[in-house]
Amino acid sequence: MKTGFQLTFYTLRSRRHNGASIADWLEEIAQKAGISGVTVTNASKGLGHDGKWHSASFFELTDQPLEIIMIADAEACDRLFTFLETEKPNLFYTKTAIEYGTI
Repeated sequence: MKTGFQLTFYTLRSRRHNGASIADWLEEIAQKAGISGVTVTNASKGLGHDGKWHSASFFELTDQPLEIIMIADAEACDRLFTFLETEKPNLFYTKTAIEYGTI
């Protein structure tokens, strides 16, 4: 058993940072920080911090909400957040202390 954090970032499919989709960009920097697993989940609908509903429609996916979930030990988490603080991507996140492992 290990201890660490579950990091969940909430964004929209249309969001970009440094010319890349925010999800792809987060995956790349997570790997550089030593986080080996990232899961991107498409949501059908979500209420944003702006108080507006965001959803994917049959014709348009750019407003589709995404969750980007990572599991990280404390050191990798610190490396990731140090980098995010310099980049300032304006992302909402949750950080939850967890125990994890493989059975």
